Amino acid sequence: MRIAIPNKGRLQQPTINLLQLAGVKPLSMDERALVVPTSWNNVELIMVRPEDIPYVVESGGADLGITGHDYVVESNTSVTELLRLDFGYAKIVLAVPQSWNVKSVDELPQDIRIATKYYNIAMNYLRSKKLRARLIRISGAAEVMPYLGAADAVIDVTSTGTTLKLHGLKILDVIMETYATLIAPKDWMRSPTAEELNLVVTMIKGVVAAKGKKLVFMNVPDDKLANILSVLPAMLAPAITKLSRHDVWEVITVVSDDVLPEVVAKVKAYGGKDLVIVDIEKVIE
Repeated sequence: MRIAIPNKGRLQQPTINLLQLAGVKPLSMDERALVVPTSWNNVELIMVRPEDIPYVVESGGADLGITGHDYVVESNTSVTELLRLDFGYAKIVLAVPQSWNVKSVDELPQDIRIATKYYNIAMNYLRSKKLRARLIRISGAAEVMPYLGAADAVIDVTSTGTTLKLHGLKILDVIMETYATLIAPKDWMRSPTAEELNLVVTMIKGVVAAKGKKLVFMNVPDDKLANILSVLPAMLAPAITKLSRHDVWEVITVVSDDVLPEVVAKVKAYGGKDLVIVDIEKVIE
C-alpha cells in the first residue's frame, strides 16, 4: 500500500506530523529518498511533487494521497476527497501591481498578461469574469513576473499576502480557498487493500477529530453532581463512576479548547475538585 505525500513545501512537514500521530511513522527521511518505509507493514510513503499527487493517485500509483485542494481542482482528475485536513489553509488570488488604480476585476484591461501555475483554475475564473487575458504558464514564483516585465498580473496562492506585498502586488480578488486534503481513487473501496486503506483513513480521521479537544477528569461530591452535569459539554454525555467513597463521583468528559476556561470556572464554582486535563490523541467514531 502506498501513500503519496508532498516531497517539499509548506504541506510536507504537517503531513508527516499527521501521519506520525495516526501511527504511520516514516522509518527514514533521507531527502533523496522517493520511497520511504513506515512503521506499518506493507505501507510505504511515496515522495511526490504536491501538484502531481492527484495524477499519481488517479492512475493507481498510490492508494492514498495528501495534497492541496487547489491541486485537485487544477488537475481535473477523477479522485475522491475523503477528508479536509486542518492545515495548509491558503487562498488562490488575482493580484495586480500596487500602483494600479483599480478596485475590481471589471476595471482591468482586456488582453492583460497573467502569470500563473494554475492554468485551469485561471481559465475558468477568467471565463466567469468575461475577461480576455493572455495566460503565461509558469512553474516557479509568479509574484516576480510583473517586476520582470514578463506579466502584468498574477494568479497565485497566498497564505497571508506578505510575499505579494513584498513584490509590489495587491490582492484584487480571491478566486478560491484551499487546504490540505486526503484523496483516494474513485473506486478505492473496491481495492484489494480496501480494508487496510479504511483503517489508515480511520486513524487519520481520529487525529483530525481530536484536534482542539481535551479529556477532563474531576471528582464531584454527590450533592453537587446535578449542577455540574448541567454545565458540562460532552461528545454524547459525560461518563460518571461512583468512587469507593459513596458520597463522591468521578466525572469524565470531553471539552473543546475554546470553551475550556469557561467550563473549568463553572465546575470549580459548583464544587468540582481535583480536575485533571489531558490531551486527546485520537477520537475514533
